[in-house]
Amino acid sequence: MNNNHSNHSNFTSKIGLILATAGSAVGLGNIWRFPVLAGQNGGGAFLLLYIICVILIGLPLMVGEFAIGRHAQSNTAHAFSKLTSHKIFKNIGRFGVFTGWFILCYYIVVSAWALDYFIDAILGRFSKLAEEGDAQIYATYFKDFVSNPYLPVGYTILFILISHFIIIQGVKRGIEKFAKLMMPLLFIVMLVLTVFSIFTEGAHEGLSFLFKPDFSKITFSTILVAMGQAFFSMSIAMGCLCTFASYFNKEANLIQTAFKVGIIDTVVAIMSGIIIFPAVFSAHFAVDSGASLVFIALPNVFQQVFSHLPILSYIVSILFYFLLVIATLTSVISLHEVPTAFLAEHFKISRKKATSIVTFTVCLFGAICSLSNGPLSDYTLYGKNIFDLFDFLSGQLFLPLGGLLIAIFVGWSMNKTIIHNQLTNFGTIPGRGASTIVFLLKYFIPVITLLIFLSGLNII
Repeated sequence: MNNNHSNHSNFTSKIGLILATAGSAVGLGNIWRFPVLAGQNGGGAFLLLYIICVILIGLPLMVGEFAIGRHAQSNTAHAFSKLTSHKIFKNIGRFGVFTGWFILCYYIVVSAWALDYFIDAILGRFSKLAEEGDAQIYATYFKDFVSNPYLPVGYTILFILISHFIIIQGVKRGIEKFAKLMMPLLFIVMLVLTVFSIFTEGAHEGLSFLFKPDFSKITFSTILVAMGQAFFSMSIAMGCLCTFASYFNKEANLIQTAFKVGIIDTVVAIMSGIIIFPAVFSAHFAVDSGASLVFIALPNVFQQVFSHLPILSYIVSILFYFLLVIATLTSVISLHEVPTAFLAEHFKISRKKATSIVTFTVCLFGAICSLSNGPLSDYTLYGKNIFDLFDFLSGQLFLPLGGLLIAIFVGWSMNKTIIHNQLTNFGTIPGRGASTIVFLLKYFIPVITLLIFLSGLNII
């Protein structure tokens, strides 16, 4: 570990390491994106495919990124440069830094929506909308909000400034301390909401939809969507995992850490389905409502399901959107850390200055992405506004391409002694499963991720 550079540090405890890394993965991908995709792709069948993808693709890639990051003890871009002289492989890290920053620029916009809805829930605005007696009012409310030229941008800037304050404190006093507080709180809120959900009228239908696979729903497209969700949900190829692994101490068991993070990430996704689908079935909403599920359907759902006890709908709404804010903030912090660590170490500048540069650029492009749903909506490319374009390029192209390159690098190019040393802590632990992980990275994952990439290009 290089302690000469003040910009680099270590996590101080095993629980802090796991919670911070899990926080980098847990976010909108679990609580917003997973229920949406499960609703559109057969519920239980999609869940089964997703779990398979997590085990066979997500976990090996996570271990691979961990090995690279901890061995190099530097930011993602420099990590690959230290391990290879090959020009393409050296640039995988820089591509990861760019991808993390790129995702943050539009991810922060949805985070701002969550923050606004949390505030709206506290102020009781959803209850007031329910008095209108028209379900369409929620769709109108959401459309009016996202197209507003001021409010979404203001919330976007506010959200990134919150993450800025935490990042600027450093790894120990900022990221690790925040994770130790917020991740347990996230699980507490989820447990409370889960209890509420399983006692709703639609609990049986909702849980059957989520846990009873209908294999007729499985298509090649469903498999590809499940793979893409595993990438997004586990923060694969965003630079987060590699950067966080550089803060791991030498005693950390990389394989066990990856499995613990993967379990936490998957449990949060499943709990999100348990919270959302029974409520949706109770209110007789379509489970395949799409991206509008969380911001249009659910506010109405909460009002209808708990209409007999308005105070309960008020509490559940607050808890759910508070949960969404916590989850998005943990991911925003990890995405923010990726370019911050790179700038601080590459240009030998202070952490404060590096954080400020990232914050400023994300504010700028985040504002543009936000405004593309309103005043800038006429500016499109290939039929997509700027926000949708950022979403498409990152999810369908950048992440699969990054995952493909990482798998090829670890499986075929990375020094096998380094891999062995990292996965066995230089022979001090058994490293069970290491050979299987290397096999998957070398042969299975490159083929599968190539299919995802070609699907994103509509070639297959």
